[in-house]
Amino acid sequence: QVQLVESGGGLVQTGGSLRLSCTASGRTSNYIMAWFRQAPGSEREFVAAFKTTGGRTYYDNSVKGRFTISRDNARNTVYLEMNSLKPEDTAVYSCRIGFRGDSFSYPFSPASYDYWGQGTQVTVSS
Repeated sequence: QVQLVESGGGLVQTGGSLRLSCTASGRTSNYIMAWFRQAPGSEREFVAAFKTTGGRTYYDNSVKGRFTISRDNARNTVYLEMNSLKPEDTAVYSCRIGFRGDSFSYPFSPASYDYWGQGTQVTVSS
């Protein structure tokens, strides 16, 4: 069993920055962790992912160059640094962790992951 706790959401103006954190407890080795977001009335969409083996990262095109995903091994925490925020980034952001082959081979689908957190609200005002 794995528990994920997210933090760091909030209200920010256009162009501002926020850093989200996702701390995992339980099984915490050889995994991929990702951030997804869901705006009201929209599907959940992939934002970024970090693969612990090799440190490979993945980003959706809409956030490339603005968001950075990173990991702190000692704290079992993955961060999402979000810069140059836009109103269209407004959503509930949640982290997911996966250990399966599907998780590593196709990290872009929320169904590829085994556990997820409650989510944290990010609101970007115009």
